[in-house]
Amino acid sequence: MTDVQNLLEIAKYAALDAGKAVMEIYRSGEFETDIKTGASPVTKADKISHTIITGHLDKTHLPVLSEEGGHIDFKKRKQWEYFWLIDPLDGTKEFINKNGEFTINIAFVRQNTAAGGVIYAPCNDTLYSGSKETGAFKNEKGSLVEFPPLAERVQFKDLLQREHITVIASRSHVNSETMTFIKQFQSTKLMSLGSSLKFMLLLENRADIYPRLGATMEWDTAAAHAILNASNRGVYQADMKSELCYNKPDLTNPFFIAF
Repeated sequence: MTDVQNLLEIAKYAALDAGKAVMEIYRSGEFETDIKTGASPVTKADKISHTIITGHLDKTHLPVLSEEGGHIDFKKRKQWEYFWLIDPLDGTKEFINKNGEFTINIAFVRQNTAAGGVIYAPCNDTLYSGSKETGAFKNEKGSLVEFPPLAERVQFKDLLQREHITVIASRSHVNSETMTFIKQFQSTKLMSLGSSLKFMLLLENRADIYPRLGATMEWDTAAAHAILNASNRGVYQADMKSELCYNKPDLTNPFFIAF
């Protein structure tokens, strides 16, 4: 057995500590941007955040899989019952563009399921955390808000019948498939936001659905997935029933719809 509450406390300290270092770089404007394989940017902040977070998580003696860590072969990973899955800086493009919409994501994965998550948005000092064991919370500048779980999960067919619906669209990745998906609804309002903050719009009841019909990686979704599950919401595959799973041979997520 693992103490999820204790693990989340360690993850919170890790995220807050990394956030301080990230903000120092953000304010300095000295990003030292490189381009990784696949043409995605990486900055000094990504690397420093990774180092700080893994330093904190080392005390749990659990394996760590990070976007900025080295490649770990599936033959080794598939033996992991529990592990940390982290994105040291989610929304690097937002970081570079200085719009503030970036986060630090730390997830605890148990038997291929996102079991606990911490998301920290350093620019507005807002930390989200959640697991089924602890519930879902937001701590914004020291003010704590709890999000009680929904009495029952929302069904996609019910969303289709609503007169008005608020849909989250990625600021950087809106495509024709997404627009076709959105046309299913009667009347829609679109909201755009960077990083995993999009998922938190669902948690806060500021939006109804988030379709992501494009490529993402496991570390992009795991922390938010755990927090949404704690609130009795889901991050579903295209069948609207199966949820995303983690530690796959290929760490790329299938298309998903969160609500």
